[in-house]
Amino acid sequence: MYRVEPKSWLLLGAGFLLSVTGCAVGPDYEKPKLELPPSWNQEQQEQNNAMPVELKDWWVVLNDPVLESLIERSAKANLDLREALFRIEESRALRDFSTGRYSPQIDLSASYVRSRDSEDGLASLLGRKVDQINFHSAGFDSSWEIDLFGGIKRYVESSQASLEASIDNYHDVMITLYAEVARNYVELRTIQTRIRFALQNIHSQQETLKLTEDRFNAGIAPELDVTQAKLNLANTESEVPSLRLAETQAVNRIAVLLGEFPQTFQAELNADKSIPTPSKPIKAGLPADLLRRRPDIRQAERQLAAQTAKIGVATADLYPSFSLTGTFHLQAVELSDMGDLPSRAYSFGPNLRWNIFDGNRIRNNIRIEEARAEQARVRYERTVLSAVEEVENAMTAYRQESQRRSALERSSAASEKSVELVQSLYKSGLTDFQNVLDMQRTLFLQQDKLTTSLGQVSLNLIRIYKSLGGGWSPELLDTQAQDIGQVEGKGT
Repeated sequence: MYRVEPKSWLLLGAGFLLSVTGCAVGPDYEKPKLELPPSWNQEQQEQNNAMPVELKDWWVVLNDPVLESLIERSAKANLDLREALFRIEESRALRDFSTGRYSPQIDLSASYVRSRDSEDGLASLLGRKVDQINFHSAGFDSSWEIDLFGGIKRYVESSQASLEASIDNYHDVMITLYAEVARNYVELRTIQTRIRFALQNIHSQQETLKLTEDRFNAGIAPELDVTQAKLNLANTESEVPSLRLAETQAVNRIAVLLGEFPQTFQAELNADKSIPTPSKPIKAGLPADLLRRRPDIRQAERQLAAQTAKIGVATADLYPSFSLTGTFHLQAVELSDMGDLPSRAYSFGPNLRWNIFDGNRIRNNIRIEEARAEQARVRYERTVLSAVEEVENAMTAYRQESQRRSALERSSAASEKSVELVQSLYKSGLTDFQNVLDMQRTLFLQQDKLTTSLGQVSLNLIRIYKSLGGGWSPELLDTQAQDIGQVEGKGT
């Protein structure tokens, strides 16, 4: 009869371990395949000789050095961005923590005990002499789990995907930050322009009031003209305080986005500047580009990958776990004997653990992770769908507001001319004061609407670039992390 030698058993066992190590239970992750539209409904590619700006630096299309400086400073000082950076560090540490499960664990221990039994206890019954005993011990315990069925591998996969999701979250915060800085800056310049138009109209209406008072004193105009002129002037003046409040709030918001107190930017942002307007065409790309450009889509996909790997982690509990354990200690009553050969004490051997019955807790835990994975899949698909919706809405809003702005420009120009004509007619006595009031009110209204529309066109452009995922590039993470000074540059 053939007899297998112990050495052969070891080789067979080693071969078995090599054959199963690296296998992983649970589903292998496959990135979802989504069919996106081949093109946008509202194509915004303008036909001119200017080259479209790259998405990662989209704000340069607004041609405003102050805005560019604010965005550059926000990248270094914004607190939300710093928090997102620390979330990356947390995820990286969790990934490295999970990777450490591949390695053996070794614990070093040392102890000294001095003991003495009671003279009135068991020793007295046995007639033994009670002495003090010293006991010295030093050594280590070790344990190494063999990843036979890939539970650790899936755990590392999940941690790695979570790390990548946290990096995409950082980029998503970055995109939102840049868009918020630009949006608040455009709103600030829009408000300041509205204030300038309001003050111009107030000055014009003050002159009109003086004219009606002079004509009333001369007996060639009724007191009603004076009263109506005062009413019109007071209504226009009442608009200024609310605009001043909105101006202050916009400045304060920009300061917070840059991690500063509001007083820091008062002088810089109160300067007389026009509303930033786009000077280059939009480079929208194709809907399929969103899967690569939008960090929130990338983050949702990585979260799906992380959750899929957790199914394998839960499934591994159905199978036995195998580990190698060992201890080695030096133990002696006298400290001087610790180095002697007889003071050795050791043990080693394999350890098998297999959950045979648990009331179906493991299988139900697998079902929980599978349901969570399906939820993550739905969130990913919903994120993609919402991204396409945001781009389409932003493009439509930009195009329609641009057309509205053109109409308001014509209307405002006509209102200015009408005011000049009606004032000339009123001074000549060829029209009544009601026409002057109507034209002045219309002029202020049209100028205010035009200013708001000019700002809204730029705001809708910002919405387009934000919805397209503009404002970041993969190589920016290390540079910005070093600029902030919170972490060392590490590859993403």
